[in-house]
Amino acid sequence: MVAMVESMTIKKIQTGDTLIIDTEVWMNNPEDQQFSPRLSVVEGNLVITNADNGSVLSSFELSTEMMQQIEKDRSAEVKVKFQVHGFHGRLNTIHPIIALGKAKKLAEPRWKTTLPIEL
Repeated sequence: MVAMVESMTIKKIQTGDTLIIDTEVWMNNPEDQQFSPRLSVVEGNLVITNADNGSVLSSFELSTEMMQQIEKDRSAEVKVKFQVHGFHGRLNTIHPIIALGKAKKLAEPRWKTTLPIEL
């Protein structure tokens, strides 16, 4: 089985009403439709694993405030920005939209959900 997620980076974690996790995921293939992250806390670190094979995608050291929020809610809002090599990255040739006088922007698919956290 080929891994569809090349890498996952936790960009930012915020506390407020709920814990909000901003991530960036690089996919291997634009045809990949399966993405099943799972959240857990291991020794003070938030660990994101792949539900299919249990591999660790990313981890983040939690502060005391973040741990208190997790213990209270036992869930987090996860925001994911998907990118695929060959589709995203540096745009070398700008193709202007003549009618608008602006350049085309590459699509940035995003996903947002609330996931339970296993303690």
